[in-house]
Amino acid sequence: MLQSCLLTYPSISPPLRWLPAWHSSSLAPFVALSSTRSHYLSTCQTPLPLARAHGKSFAHRSELRQAKRIVVKLGSAVVTRGDECGLALGRLASIVEQVAMLQNQGREMMIVTSGAVAFGKQRLRHEILLSQSVRQALHSGQNQLKDMSLPVLEARACAAAGQSGLMALYEAMFTQYSTCTAQILVTNLDFHDDQKRRNLNSTLHELLRMNIVPIINTNDAVVPPPEPNSDLQGVNVISIKDNDSLAARLAVEMRADLLIALSDVEGLYDSPPGTDDAKLLDTFYPGDQQSITYGTKSRVGIGGMEAKVKAALWALQGGTSVVIANGTHPKVTGHVITDIVEGKKVGTFFSEVKPAGPTVEQQTDMARTAGRTLASLLPEQRSEIIYALADLLTEKREEILSANKKDLEFAINSGRMPASMLKRLSLSPSKLNSLAIGLRQIAVSSQDSVGRVLRRTRVANNLDLEQITVPIGVLLVIFESRPDCLPQVSALAIASGNALLLKGGKEAANTNRILHELAQEALSVHNVRDAIQLVSTREEVEDLCRLEKMIDLIIPRGSSQLVRDIQRAAKGIPVLGHSEGICHVYVDHEASIDKVLKIVRDSKCDYPAACNAMETLLVHRDVLRTPLFDQIIDMLRTEQVKIHAGPRFASYLTFSPSEVKSLRTEYGDLECCIEVVDSMQEAVDHIHKYGSSHTDVIITENEETAEQFLQLVDSACVFWNASSRFADGYRFGLGAEVGISTARIHARGPVGLEGLLTTKWVLRGDGQTAADFSEQGSMKFLHENLPVAQPLTGQRTSN
Repeated sequence: MLQSCLLTYPSISPPLRWLPAWHSSSLAPFVALSSTRSHYLSTCQTPLPLARAHGKSFAHRSELRQAKRIVVKLGSAVVTRGDECGLALGRLASIVEQVAMLQNQGREMMIVTSGAVAFGKQRLRHEILLSQSVRQALHSGQNQLKDMSLPVLEARACAAAGQSGLMALYEAMFTQYSTCTAQILVTNLDFHDDQKRRNLNSTLHELLRMNIVPIINTNDAVVPPPEPNSDLQGVNVISIKDNDSLAARLAVEMRADLLIALSDVEGLYDSPPGTDDAKLLDTFYPGDQQSITYGTKSRVGIGGMEAKVKAALWALQGGTSVVIANGTHPKVTGHVITDIVEGKKVGTFFSEVKPAGPTVEQQTDMARTAGRTLASLLPEQRSEIIYALADLLTEKREEILSANKKDLEFAINSGRMPASMLKRLSLSPSKLNSLAIGLRQIAVSSQDSVGRVLRRTRVANNLDLEQITVPIGVLLVIFESRPDCLPQVSALAIASGNALLLKGGKEAANTNRILHELAQEALSVHNVRDAIQLVSTREEVEDLCRLEKMIDLIIPRGSSQLVRDIQRAAKGIPVLGHSEGICHVYVDHEASIDKVLKIVRDSKCDYPAACNAMETLLVHRDVLRTPLFDQIIDMLRTEQVKIHAGPRFASYLTFSPSEVKSLRTEYGDLECCIEVVDSMQEAVDHIHKYGSSHTDVIITENEETAEQFLQLVDSACVFWNASSRFADGYRFGLGAEVGISTARIHARGPVGLEGLLTTKWVLRGDGQTAADFSEQGSMKFLHENLPVAQPLTGQRTSN
């Protein structure tokens, strides 16, 4: 029988005193939420999602942001504790918070929940223990009391005892967020009666219209056991035998846009989770179900993964998108629902639209396989590929420039791209010529890159050790509005034997596409076409950063914000790069006027958007009120550089330029800060406090002062009497660079070919064991350094 229980309305101070005494002590995890309610509500004001015509499910994860009506199904394993007796209150509180957040954004949220049986079991056990006679409790002893056997509790009785408490708990939690709830209990019979179905539909629509969250559950107090042969029966009928089927039925009946089914597994695997080859499926298509092997069902509840998949496919066929995800993982439970709605790669997304090309996971596998073949090629063969790519840049110049023109026209017409980014996006014949020259330099330098012996050691007789260079593995390079990056990093990846995954900005889509085709054409010379892949699917950068089992190194090329976002997202993958380029030029009191004007102009004005452009000009106090300082100011004004005064510089001026808001600012434009220091040491201290360890310059004729500066400044690049713009892989003679790193480990400064290699140790023995070198053993360590160029052939000697 359909039961619609009383509605609950929020109050300013939620009354908790009416909750049953037997669980009032368990309310702490969510009672504390009331203090954050005002902050929470202020963060929920996002644009209202537009209602869409129901009938077709979403084809891609990114479209889930448009979901207006959402059903969240909470499995027994999500709601209950590990001992299956009582609820997981902290987990439940975080789920309620997410549902309330989405509700307050203007979405229509419904919850299908388990937990009544577990809650009732906890209550009834407590009541049974309390009903024991006081005498028996006093004389039984502590150990006997612990071991006191309890009768087996019947599930329907537990459900009856737990249903009211479960609803009271939800009610109290949602009230913290000024969200109203209503309880609805259903049975399978309610869906077989047309009148009851219409009543249910009407009730739910009315609740949603009043901005109330319906909390739905099967009426386990009266529901019969599931029929063993009852299963999905076509499009219009689904038997309600568990909460998976109930959620699917309700989602379709209510024309929901999205069904989120939370369980205790990450999603759907291609084989039972825990087996060696099990892979989590990011997206599942109806035609793939024959290739799936199901494991055992959850520790609690009556459904299993097979039931979830069948229910999900039924809902999908009815026009509702489905995601199955883990609602029990402590690191993700607090944002799993909101992440799904934001389109992030969480759990398994069910889609009826299968993409024409490979998924990004498949692309990564293809790249790694081909990359291993690439690494095994002879150095001359890798060089041939790079030479071929350089030639193609020249031969296909007109096609490249034509594609680039389309991207530029679109960017200009959109009116959203600043001039500095337009400059990066633009390609020219001279840029392509420079790229081709740089690629040929890389081809030459790659001759002795992979497999180069760095160290040889004779550990003992007939036991020789080598340390050799090897590729890192699979590189992910993410770049925005700079298509010239693609052939550069492609050449460096080829030279170093690395597989490469490229994710370019959509503003350069046409240019990136043809440059990638040319890279694959060059790779085809030695049948390793798949070693470089361009990600053209709707993959979010954050999702790519979660492929920690497939990607070995991420290299961001773009704005400081892009780098910071990637560094935050890539928790399990190293990121090579820098988040800011706050470069300093220090003008010493013994500096040459000509050098100062030339270097300062080039450092700031040559390419203001570059990460190696000067952002702060430090001036020795003695230079103030001199002709040199006046000439510096006149030159900057002539170049239309906006000057911001540092606090100390501003104190010297009667009418100062705008005072700088922060001395740690990367302007990326024709702007800079000027600050005054008393000495070279004070300049060094300023750089260490406000710089980003990128590139810093001293201009002086005093060699001793310069050498001290070069030694003291702890940056990736430190220059004397040279422009900061020299911090570049091409200018360093590296051929090209994948970026500039300010990290302390692995690579620092402009990262070229060497920075994309790591090492491995190769030991050649003749049956030795560690026991041979113990006190009772017959062998002794030699640890003799051998010449790197010395061949190993014929080096072995007898004992």
